[in-house]
Amino acid sequence: MKPRRFALAFILSFFVATCLSAQNAVVQWNDIASTSIIKKGGEASVASGVWLAYVQLAVFDAVNSIDHRFQPYVFTTHAPADASKDAAAIAAAFYILLHYFPAQEFDQLGQPGLDTLFQNSIAAISDTHANIVAGIAIGEASAEALIAARASDGLLAPVPYTTKAGPGFWQPTPPKFALVPLTPWLGQMVPFTMTSAAQFFSDEGPTPPDSQEWIDDYNQVMTLGSLTSTVRTQEQSQIGLFWTEHTGQQYARAFRKLAIEKGLSTSDTARLFAMLWAAYADAGIGCWNAKLSFSFWRPVTAIRAGGGNPALTADSHWLPLASTPNHPEYPAAHGCVTGAVSTILENFFGTPNLHFVVDSLVTNGPPHQFASTGELMREVEDARIYAGFHYHHSVVQGRVLGLKVGHQLTQRFFNPAN
Repeated sequence: MKPRRFALAFILSFFVATCLSAQNAVVQWNDIASTSIIKKGGEASVASGVWLAYVQLAVFDAVNSIDHRFQPYVFTTHAPADASKDAAAIAAAFYILLHYFPAQEFDQLGQPGLDTLFQNSIAAISDTHANIVAGIAIGEASAEALIAARASDGLLAPVPYTTKAGPGFWQPTPPKFALVPLTPWLGQMVPFTMTSAAQFFSDEGPTPPDSQEWIDDYNQVMTLGSLTSTVRTQEQSQIGLFWTEHTGQQYARAFRKLAIEKGLSTSDTARLFAMLWAAYADAGIGCWNAKLSFSFWRPVTAIRAGGGNPALTADSHWLPLASTPNHPEYPAAHGCVTGAVSTILENFFGTPNLHFVVDSLVTNGPPHQFASTGELMREVEDARIYAGFHYHHSVVQGRVLGLKVGHQLTQRFFNPAN
């Protein structure tokens, strides 16, 4: 860890402090984390959830060490009751990001670096010097504990992958035709709440090529997911493209909006975000474990080859509505993570009938509003077919995996202390 910086925080301008003081510190630093991990760090759509989980778990333990409302994740301490929870949250997030993205510590190309963002955020806290210093110490200790606990978790490990030949197996997809799938290490990583990466592995696997279900799923995505589809409606095209934004980035914005709309406290936001991102990360880990085990072919490959069934029609020029993600098809990753986070949202708020708003930087149109977690899940399932990425069976099985991750997490982690 770098030397503590809390002495620097008190020399910043009054105007900066006034600007930042109205923000929930957990929401603010989730935004900073998303920028550091995704926009600056360039981490992939599903894998980005691992770093966001690091951040939010450390933040949760730091805040929880002050009010002790819930069972800790890996760290707790006898903190002063008046220690600043906002300072603890800020410091925990800052030291996690500094550890995993040290190059972002200082200003680059005129953009504020992590050190400046930390100082500004601390200066915005309205509390005594002693309480802020105590909070910072707790946040730093929480970050150190989380980093130590995850020291050998398989992050970015050099996991080999061998492309399999023949019908039914994943092949590099256009436009880049990358020879190795994205983030193969993710499927072998030590999860956050599951007993292993393969805990919820399903032997059911992809649909057999000689089944009627395969014929139906193949024909469905061939017609609805084609770049030149004459069957897909304009609304369906918009839905398909809407959900092609970087998933971690898109959901991070939606979760922050929800926390703000609900007026959640620092403590409640810390718990919600820890649950959401641990579930997101574990759903991704379980999903990748299955993806690389089955290594099933994408529609863009299957349809050009005729689907491995003489009852099907091949189209050697077929392209999906959007560029296919660079990893095997089964199960659908968005089904996995959305199944997990929808379960967390339902549990946290005590109802599936939750108003949830998501926007997209791809379509830049009005946000999509959902009256329930079920509506959210159904649209995501449809979207992956409209985009030409997945077969119906795969999206459903992804949701099943995600639901199992979410249910187990809510039963075993982050529960009330008493």
